[in-house]
Amino acid sequence: MSLDDRKSAILRAVVQQYIETAQPVGSGTVARRHDVAVSPATVRSEMHDLETEGYLVQPHTSAGRVPTEKGYRYFVDSIGGAGPLDPTNVAKVSEFFAAAHGELEQLLGQTSHLLSTLTDSAAVVTGTEAADATIRSVQLVDLSPTLFMAVAVTSAGSVMKHTFEVEGEAAAAELQDAGELLSATLVGSSLSAVGSLAVVSDRPGAALAARTLEAVARGVQAERDLLYVDGTSRIANVFDARETVESVLTVLEKQFVVVGLLKEIVDSGLTVAIGSETGVEPLAQCSVVVAPYRSDSGATGAIAVLGPTRMDYAGTVSAVAAVSERLSRLLTEGQER
Repeated sequence: MSLDDRKSAILRAVVQQYIETAQPVGSGTVARRHDVAVSPATVRSEMHDLETEGYLVQPHTSAGRVPTEKGYRYFVDSIGGAGPLDPTNVAKVSEFFAAAHGELEQLLGQTSHLLSTLTDSAAVVTGTEAADATIRSVQLVDLSPTLFMAVAVTSAGSVMKHTFEVEGEAAAAELQDAGELLSATLVGSSLSAVGSLAVVSDRPGAALAARTLEAVARGVQAERDLLYVDGTSRIANVFDARETVESVLTVLEKQFVVVGLLKEIVDSGLTVAIGSETGVEPLAQCSVVVAPYRSDSGATGAIAVLGPTRMDYAGTVSAVAAVSERLSRLLTEGQER
């Protein structure tokens, strides 16, 4: 159901006031806002209609009203997409990406911290190593005479590590030989093909190289999905109920849930998922603002901010959109221009 201009203005005023104060909003407060030019009595009548239509609800202990999920959805849809960032955040984003470099994991981790700082909320960055990404280099590191670490660097800049043990000690010559065989077998191969590769040789390091190859294959399988979360401590500051805080934090610890959630939101075409729209019951009091990013290697992912339903939607949508755009530009062009 569409709203007329007056109801729309009053609803937006209630949502904005509640976002700012976290307190139920009364008609007098709304009437005093510069964007609502009607009397308190008229506001009271219109707010009653908005409650009847499901946009507002009146808590039992208050004469004021708060937005429902439907009310927030109307407000978010009325924003009309990402607006410009404020100058302070523009400077932070520009400074970050001007200095950004290094491995993909490091970049994504730092990006989650940037986004959390910009929005004062929990921030999530996910990534999926592209199936057609290739192994750029591989190393075999001896941590002890029987414990080794396989380290593979991909063409997308990801570093995959996996430790494994062997029976008996490996001689230095065997270790060097295994490293050479690994490079010859793996470098240039796509990640999707790693599991089907084999070390075919009768050289001294062949057995150790084969074990390392198995470890790399396990590492690739386990680490294709990348997840970085920052700002979880901010969650405790925005929810009154300890149970809510704990349930939200539990969700953020489940990589497959978070990665799947952001993918579903992006695939559905949403920029903002509010409450039950996330499809995750513990996030019923949360909203997620998300945007995808891309890279020239084919690896893709999403960045997102998770906060209470009364989050600053306009500022958060703008921050997520700006960071997504700059991250995509960096990963596709290789440098900021």
